[in-house]
Order: sequence, then C-alpha cells, then structure tokens
Amino acid sequence: MDSWSPSLTVDDEFEKLVIRMNPPRVTVDNASSRTATLIKVDSANRRGSLLEVVQVLNDMDLIIRRAYISSDGEWFMDVFHVTDQNGNKLSEDDVAERIQQSLRPRARSFHSLRRSVGVQAANEHTTIELTGRDRPGLLSEVFAVLADLKCNVVAAEVWTHNSRMASVVYITDDETGLPIDDPDRLAKIKRLLLYVLKGDRDKRSANTAVSVGSTNTQRRLHQMMYADRDYDMDSGSTNDRSKPLVTVENFADKGYTVVNLSCPDRPKLLFDTVCTLTDMQYVVFHATVIAEGPVAYQEYYIRHVDGCPISSEAEQQRVILCLEAAIRRRTSEVYRLKMINSFLALLCLFVYDFMFDVLDVLGLFVIQGIRLELCSEDRVGLLSDVTRIFRENGLSVTRAEVTTRGSQAVNAFYVTDSSGNQVKSETIEAVRKEIGLTILRVKDDAYSKSPPQESGRFSLGNLFRSRSEKVLYNLGLMRSCS
Repeated sequence: MDSWSPSLTVDDEFEKLVIRMNPPRVTVDNASSRTATLIKVDSANRRGSLLEVVQVLNDMDLIIRRAYISSDGEWFMDVFHVTDQNGNKLSEDDVAERIQQSLRPRARSFHSLRRSVGVQAANEHTTIELTGRDRPGLLSEVFAVLADLKCNVVAAEVWTHNSRMASVVYITDDETGLPIDDPDRLAKIKRLLLYVLKGDRDKRSANTAVSVGSTNTQRRLHQMMYADRDYDMDSGSTNDRSKPLVTVENFADKGYTVVNLSCPDRPKLLFDTVCTLTDMQYVVFHATVIAEGPVAYQEYYIRHVDGCPISSEAEQQRVILCLEAAIRRRTSEVYRLKMINSFLALLCLFVYDFMFDVLDVLGLFVIQGIRLELCSEDRVGLLSDVTRIFRENGLSVTRAEVTTRGSQAVNAFYVTDSSGNQVKSETIEAVRKEIGLTILRVKDDAYSKSPPQESGRFSLGNLFRSRSEKVLYNLGLMRSCS
C-alpha cells in the first residue's frame, strides 16, 4: 500500500514549480530532413518526461525512425525523426501543442501492480482489469459474463504472451449508459470474472483489487503483464532468429549501465522499451534509436532511480528478460519486413515455396494471427455472441481491440487456431458467413487476395498468382485494394 509522506509532496510541488518556470519547448521542423519531420523537445528534467513524450507520439500513431535523447542534469533534450503511417512527413499543426500539454505538471497517480481483477469507476465508464492464464475461449467467457450482468463493453484491449493474458475493459450500465459504481454490483462482477479467470488450473490470479487512478491503456497492459511475471516463462526456442537481441553491461568510467537492443522493427517499439525501463525504476540519461530499415537498434545509458548502475548479473538478466517480453507482448501484430529488393521479389514469384521456408527460418516473416475486423451496429451481447462463434469454430483470440464510435462497434480480433497455428481459409469463411460477410472482414492478404477454390478444381496459375501477390504485398510493392 502506498503511504503519504511530507517529502513526497514537497518534491512534487517543487517539480511543478520548476516546470512552470521552465515550460517545455517543442518545435516541429519539416525542413531539415527530406524523409522525416523532426520533433525537438527541451524542458526542465523530471522523471518520466521521456515516456510521456514517447507516449504522445505513440498515441498519435507516428512512426519513429530515429531518436536522440539526452537528459543528464536538470534539463532534457530529445530529437525524434518521425513520419506518419504511410511514411510521409507530418502536416498536422497541433503536434507541438499536444506534446506540450503532455509535459505540463499534474497530480501524481499511484498504481498497484499486484492485482488480477480490478474495477475502477471513471467519469464515463467503469474500468475492469484482468490478468490470468490464457486458454481457448477465455475471452468469450469473459464477455458472456459481462453480457449476463447487463454490462455494455464500450472498449477493450487484450494482450496474450507466454500463456498469460492481460486485458483492460471499459464498461457502462446497459440500461443507463452510465458508469457502474454500486459496490455490491462491482463486487459481483469481480467475483464472477475471477471465477472465470481461475478456471480449473490457474492459481496465480486469486487476488482482486479495486484500481486507483488511471493510466494509458497500453502502458497499463505492460504493467499488468510485468506484475504477472510473464517474462519468467520460456518465450521460445533459443534458435528463434526473430528473438530480440538484448545485451546489458556496465560502463564503469561514467557510472552508467548500457543496454543495447536489436530486433525486427515495428510500430510502437520505442514506447514498449521505454515504458518497461521506466516501470522497472530505471532512468534513461542518454539514448540513440535507429529504425530506418527492417531492423531497429536502440542503445540506452541508464541508472536505477537511486542513481546507481545495475549491480549484479542477476539484475542484468532480469532486464534482458523483461525487455524481450515487452517486445514480444504485441504478439498479434503481423510485421512484414521490407528487407528484400524488387529483384529478389521477382525471383520469389517462381520459387516462393522454397523462399518462404528460408525466410521463415531466418525469422523475416512473423505470422502470428489473422486480423478480423468487425463493424456493426452496437448492441448488448455483441461481443459475447461473436467470441462464442469464434470459440465454437476452434478460433483462439490472441489479441483484441474493441472500440465504440457513436452507435457503431468497431472491433479487431487477431485469431489463430486452438494450437496457435494459422487458421484455414474455410474456417474463416464459415465464421464470416455465420456472423455476416459484410460485418466481419478479413484484413490479411493471404485470404483477401485468394478466396478458397472449389473442391476438385486446382489451378497452378491461380496458386502462383495468389502467392506472388502475397509476396509483393508483404514487400510493400503492391497495395491492398480493400
């Protein structure tokens, strides 16, 4: 339990005074680089400033190509080379203002990390936090319980990693559309969800707690999985070429610990690593990030919040495991690495079977779930019905993003079969027919470009064409028509 102390209040107020005297300065430079917009941030230094800036860039869905970070002493200066999702420079006028808003002092929040089911009433919704052992059909059972309890899910995000699941779900009362704040009803929701999470085997999710404060959803998911020690379990074969390479060593002359990281690049990678270092109570003093090709390189000079570098080999190993876990938690993303030039792409048209096997061995293609997008008129029980159909057809949800826009439910599910393998196209089509072909759409080239053939009709030309289209799409040489 967090305890109040006079020194904490004094330090907090002093931080606010320093920030007011030296407000953050953010400049957006579109002239210095041909390929990216430079966002420069300098301000009085305080703990967590770097994460707040990166979090804003993450929330704006910007791609960070390079970053140079320095925050030694009482001042920090950061430079980010960013583009939009399409690789273009930014044209938005409010980027600087949004970052400045994020760095303005505000009340400090405390978060307990030792909970499995938490319920928090906010101004517009009630927040439910879940962690537990992942298993096929778990998400369906969770949404079914909420539907039975007359709870409307307005948004949710679900991550799975190393057989563990973490989810943040936002609900309102079905009848009133207001947050649920009745203590007895909240206790019943927690009790029934805890029963679902524990199942027959999981004893690690036996605790319940009411969450205090609020935080960024994706940061909270990192915190929850870190608290659940998902990094403790085997995350894959040591021969896995796509596994992040993380090294940790002490720089004795300067009193820093140096963390070097390289892995296949993807969106939000910087946020995931900075978030993890911050929540592990480390301060980043200097950093360099380069992510202009298929592989991202990150170097951090860090110390613990007490000012000391990492002091033991066991602690170094823990940092390595936690960073590896942070990178792998977004397991449902399909990252297509554009590291093959167009000549090799043409070669792949003729020897695709062989090349796919080679690329898979090298870890260049990571297929970790088919993305299904659902857009429908929102109603109570919609998620329960959809995830039940998934379960009945043997689909396992590895990640989910649920949002409500007005009266429309806009949801994305990443699914595999019950063994974690890619789902057969026949199964996907059967699920779509049951839910509605116009309601549930496949956002994956393997299916959207090559509908299943009639039984007994085999066409080498069709096979070649669908596979070649997939290669070109993966390499960014062909755009989706959807």
